[in-house]
Amino acid sequence: MKFDTIIIGGGLAGLVCGLRLQKSGKKTAIVSAGQNAMHFSSGCFNLLSKLPDGTPVTDPIAAIDSLPETHPYRKIGADTVAKYADGAIDFFADNGVKLNGTPDKNGYRLSPTGSLTTTWLGLEDIDLLPTKEEKIGAKALIVNFLGYLDFNTSFIADGLEKKGTACRIEGLKSSCMDVLRKNPSEMRAVNIARVMDSQWKKVTDEVCTLLRDEDVVILPAVFGLKDQSVVSEIKKAIPVKVCFVATMPPSVPGIRSQRLLKESFEKAGGVFLPSDEVKTVTVEEGKVKGIYTSNQITMTADNFVLATGRFFSKGIEATPTRVFEPLFGADVIYSDARTTWYQKDFFAPQEFMEFGVDTDSEFKVKKGGEAISNLYAAGSIIGGFNPLHEGSGAGTAIMTALYVADKIIG
Repeated sequence: MKFDTIIIGGGLAGLVCGLRLQKSGKKTAIVSAGQNAMHFSSGCFNLLSKLPDGTPVTDPIAAIDSLPETHPYRKIGADTVAKYADGAIDFFADNGVKLNGTPDKNGYRLSPTGSLTTTWLGLEDIDLLPTKEEKIGAKALIVNFLGYLDFNTSFIADGLEKKGTACRIEGLKSSCMDVLRKNPSEMRAVNIARVMDSQWKKVTDEVCTLLRDEDVVILPAVFGLKDQSVVSEIKKAIPVKVCFVATMPPSVPGIRSQRLLKESFEKAGGVFLPSDEVKTVTVEEGKVKGIYTSNQITMTADNFVLATGRFFSKGIEATPTRVFEPLFGADVIYSDARTTWYQKDFFAPQEFMEFGVDTDSEFKVKKGGEAISNLYAAGSIIGGFNPLHEGSGAGTAIMTALYVADKIIG
């Protein structure tokens, strides 16, 4: 099978890059091994939440010049990052994913602990507040499904009450959940969401009967797994402000977003190979010639993009003595002294969070100190930055994916 570009990895970086390429007329394929970080998403994309020294960031674009030169944003350049940021909402809307927020400013989302957390853009489910001082409401009704343990209402109430919001907690006894309640392990976000696709109106009516004088209702983000319109319909049906809060993984908004981006890619003519894995690669004279997958598919292309993520998705692997990239044997940025890889203090900066493949200024992957001429890296597999400074790796995934795609398009 011959393509213009083959992308290894079907997460956020791979899909954004693939969509840009395919819609620009480049015949593109994505090889996806399975679950990715989008399935564990908070429902928000972060661009830059804080600087490496811990300084909070309000204006992420203006803060780029304060980042180390190794950071991907410095390679892309503040002006180009600003251009991509400005077009992000439209880009995702064109591919079925509705976002809200201000492209050049950070806002704040309500976290599962009841605190307000810096973020950049949020999915339609997630409301963003402009400042950390703003209250989500004067009185909040926090509603959960009885038996659902991945949404801690007490944490949320404690956090909100510290900011002056009076909270009341209620549990829904909806009979439509009875089948799931028979087995506690079935009361998970995705299973609840499958029921809610058809039962959300009944649940909305039950929420309305619980309302007293509250001006905001807080619900777990377990709605709209297949139909994104369910989220907006619930907001219309409940007569006060509705705020959806992320739950413990898996993430319903994240899974939905990944599915919508995949469907848009395939609709544009792209080839998406799910549950497949690249097993061997052929590199000759500093150029990738082709790949061979676990489903016994041989594929060739003019260009390749490595978007396999870091440790979570095994894009980067480690032994007690080294950190390595398993597919191409690419150069990896990491310290030889294992004792520096991590700190015993869990909340201290962890050096391993910055490990990743080494690239040149155009994100071409290096091997033996030399760039492989047609192999690019996109997303968190790139070394030299810490995703925790962004709040997540989503910003780097989006920015590097667009940048690499534009380099390939020329």
